[in-house]
Amino acid sequence: MEVPNIYESSASVPAERSATTEMMVSRQAQEVQAAMVIAKRFPRNEVESYGRIMRACKRMSLAEQAMYEYPRGGQKVTGPSIRLAEAMAQNWGNIDYGIIELEQRHGESQVMAYAWDLETNTRQSKIFTVPHIRSTKHGNIPLTDPRDIYEMVANQGARRMRACILGVIPGDVIDSAIAQCNATLQGKTNGPLIDNIRKIVNTFQEEFGVDSRMLEKFIGCKTESFSMNDLIRLKKVYRSLKDGMAKREDYFEVMPDTVSDQIINPFEGEEKNGGERKKGGRKSTENQETPQTPDSQTELNPDFIPKDDEDLPFA
Repeated sequence: MEVPNIYESSASVPAERSATTEMMVSRQAQEVQAAMVIAKRFPRNEVESYGRIMRACKRMSLAEQAMYEYPRGGQKVTGPSIRLAEAMAQNWGNIDYGIIELEQRHGESQVMAYAWDLETNTRQSKIFTVPHIRSTKHGNIPLTDPRDIYEMVANQGARRMRACILGVIPGDVIDSAIAQCNATLQGKTNGPLIDNIRKIVNTFQEEFGVDSRMLEKFIGCKTESFSMNDLIRLKKVYRSLKDGMAKREDYFEVMPDTVSDQIINPFEGEEKNGGERKKGGRKSTENQETPQTPDSQTELNPDFIPKDDEDLPFA
């Protein structure tokens, strides 16, 4: 009598998974080997690659997103953005880069960001953990929506991938790309400078509630004295606020609204009356409202009799 193996079905599943995993690993290894062979057979022309990067940095759309800036420890940290890093990697050529989510469990994701120069076999990789938590002023909020988790992982992974890409591209090429982006922004001729200043001041006021006083405090001078370099700084701040990398309070000192016009000066009428008495003139009663509150002397002493017309409380 043949006894059936009750573990036969469960034992076959790991074997199939193991074979599938081995097949994927083998396929990925073959793709990498093929890419390295092609990179060796068709090496990059550094002069042409450098020229392509410079031409890309002359585009205004890329130049406006080329740099990031955020405050830390009383100082501003600035550097090439992920958009500029991707543009340089695409035009430099023979670079494999990306983000891989290795594992996701227990409320966190283990992610690897990498950049690999297939021609020189130079590789930069970073393995890090992304907790499924969003930090706010009111505490940490756990993320349960798959879309929120994906955006959190992609945001954190893009920063590490940027560092990996910048680690395999020569530093002088990066510096030249940054200089070209700044030159592109400074050479922008879209009307007079004062018009651009008014436009960006209105944009900060409407979108983030940042008025001209806060901008002047941040730059250190009046809006009439803003230069093109100051506008470039404000555009970097705008990009950081728009992308959610920083908050308004990280850059600007929130000032109270001007309420001096709304405060009623209780001595305003007495000062005016006193000034008219000094001049010897007589206060006109035409087109004036009768005050609702009587004079203090009349209220305290009902028997008070003014000496002349100038001392009348309603004169």
